[in-house]
Amino acid sequence: MEEEKIAQELNFKAVRSSGAGGQHVNKTSSKVELYFDLDASQGLSEEEKQRLIKKLASRLTKENLLILQSEESRSQHKNKALVIAKFFELLKENIKKAKPRKKTKPRKTAILKRLKAKKIIAEKKARRNNPLK
Repeated sequence: MEEEKIAQELNFKAVRSSGAGGQHVNKTSSKVELYFDLDASQGLSEEEKQRLIKKLASRLTKENLLILQSEESRSQHKNKALVIAKFFELLKENIKKAKPRKKTKPRKTAILKRLKAKKIIAEKKARRNNPLK
């Protein structure tokens, strides 16, 4: 993953932020939307692209476009910095390869403990039966 190359591929759009804010919110476009086209990216290898498409499937559009937005701050510049940080954090998290699971067996003491507990419960239930039947 080449961060400089990827940073150049990002597209931004400033839109009016929603919610409370008085007159200021009605005249400034402080919300920032980040658009990143996974298929067209030159900064990611094919393997990384496939991994991201699989892991971020619910966040991608049909054209494999990732859209993130930030409206936390009243400043467009702060929102742009926040959304870029959020984007790179998301990429780093989802590009990692999953470690293969190692098969393990329960310890002998754990097996014996479980069987002992089962026996105690079985005896308790057996004592509840009516002896006259």
